[in-house]
Order: sequence, then structure tokens, then C-alpha cells
Amino acid sequence: MSPVPTLQDRFGRRVEYLRLSVTDRCDLRCTYCIPEGFSDFEEPAQWLSFDEIERVVGAFARMGVSKVRLTGGEPLLRRNLPELARRINALDGVKDLSLSTNATQLAKQAAALKLAGVSRLNISLDSLQPDRFSRIVRRDCLEQVQNGLTAAKEAGFAPIKINMVVMNGVNDDEIDDMVAFCIRHDFTLRMIEAMPMGETGRNTQYLDLQPVKERLQRRFGLIDGVMAGGGPARYLQSPDGAFTVGFITPLSQHFCDTCNRVRLSVDGTLFLCLGQDEKLELRPLLRAGASDEELEQAIRGAIELKPHRHEFNEHPGQVVRFMALTGG
Repeated sequence: MSPVPTLQDRFGRRVEYLRLSVTDRCDLRCTYCIPEGFSDFEEPAQWLSFDEIERVVGAFARMGVSKVRLTGGEPLLRRNLPELARRINALDGVKDLSLSTNATQLAKQAAALKLAGVSRLNISLDSLQPDRFSRIVRRDCLEQVQNGLTAAKEAGFAPIKINMVVMNGVNDDEIDDMVAFCIRHDFTLRMIEAMPMGETGRNTQYLDLQPVKERLQRRFGLIDGVMAGGGPARYLQSPDGAFTVGFITPLSQHFCDTCNRVRLSVDGTLFLCLGQDEKLELRPLLRAGASDEELEQAIRGAIELKPHRHEFNEHPGQVVRFMALTGG
């Protein structure tokens, strides 16, 4: 049997996870992500087509990337997304296809996504209180999100991970309620520290999650746990395995030494680090007729630029692009 190809950076980290943004547009304006009133999105002519996306993901898969996550913006706004999911899932080497979504459109698409090969879902949910939720996302749509969660369970998705950006003085008083909600519905809760991505991120009320983690450990007797996915969360679980909680802590306890991922934006820009500016624009190569070999060489060269770590703490104003433009 021939050895599995690898894509490795200069620090010895194996890159095996591609976060693929299929649109920079979103139907929400979360306070920590997209500025209210923002409309300067990429024109559709600049988006990678499904054929171009398939080529790029195929190149990554040939080099050992086995995990792909569909992101945005809000990926369910991209027309015919289940068809793209089916094409990606069929590529040799892709073993895990997942999706991040705000779930406003999920009730209509959950069954088709499952049939297309999407195996796991991460769903953003920062509050269970309708008025507060509306203030955070700047839209009255909590019922739509809850309907999306119900449809995802009915379609057979498991695990379903709930992503909660925990903000000081905004929703940190709901942590226990969110824990109870996830236990009741058999969801995995993932709490996330706000990151200084763009002006919106820097203006978010950051909360250090380490004390929260210690409190929940004591309350539930949590022990180290493992979840499928390959992302940055550190997981704890109850001794009986009935409850799992993850913590994504880019500021209080960064995870750069084990970073295994890169991000591809909707316009074909490959970002090597969420908190740095190193990048490679793949769209010009694709549209100039680059061969598969040339495409792979360009990607390998870009991986050499992957920095050792972000500098969110040292230089919080360094990254001016916001999350939806980078790819979640």
C-alpha cells in the first residue's frame, strides 16, 4: 500500500483540514462579525464556481487533506449547496464533510444536506432569549433557528454542536441555561472566546473562558473528552458520557502549536492563519488554465508561508478583515 500523502508546514504541523467558504454573504449581522449596514460583499463573478471549488478541494485531497468544512458567511445562502456537498463528498481522499451554519435556512435543507454526504453540523446559537438573540444577530429569527435544529435532528445529524460566542455582560449569564438546553437535546456545547477580527471583533466584550471551564469541571466532575472533527476545541465530558462541552480559547489558551487547518475564501484566497495576513490567491491560477500539478505546487508553496501563531494578544488591531470575509 502506498503511503498517504501529506501536506506539512515548516513547523512540522500536518495540514489536513480545509475550511471552505462558499459565500461571504449572511442573512444576519452578528455584533461580533459583520458591521450593521455592511453590503460591500464580493460580486458573484468573483466567487469560485462549483467546478473551480471541486478542482481546489481535489488538489488538497490528493495532498492528504481529508476534512472539509463548508462555511461562509452563511453557506446555506449559496444556491444548490447540497449539489456542491455531493461533489465534494465524492472526491477521493475526503473522509469528513461538515457544515457551519446559523440555521436560519436549515429547516428547508437539512434532509438534502444529509443525503449529499454532510455528516456533522456546527450551529451558531448565542442566546436562548428571543429579545437578546435579536439584539446580538440584529434580526428576529430565533424560532427559525430552533426549527432548523429540529430538522437537523430529524434528518439524523449527530453530533450537532452548538457554537456559543460568550461575551462579558452580554450573554455570559446564560451559560448554565445553555448547558441545560444542550443536555436536554443531546447537543454538544462549544463555548468560544470572541476574537479581534476587524472592528466588530475588537469591539466585542471579551470573556476569558478559563474560569468558566474550571467552574463547569467542578459542577459536573468533567473529565477529558474527544470529539470527531479535528478543529481547535478542547473537550470535556461527564463521566457517564451524557454531556460534552468544548472550549475554543484563541486568546486565553491558544492552540496554534497543533493548528492543522487553512481557510479558502469565496473568491479563492487561501488564508494560512486566521490572525495573520499571509495568503495566496488561487482564482487567477485557476482562470489562467493552471494544471493540477501547478495548482498543487502553488498550494505547497503557500503552506510554507503558514506562520507559527496568531498575535491577537500582542497586536489585536492587526487583522482588519472581519470573519465573514475570511471564511468562518
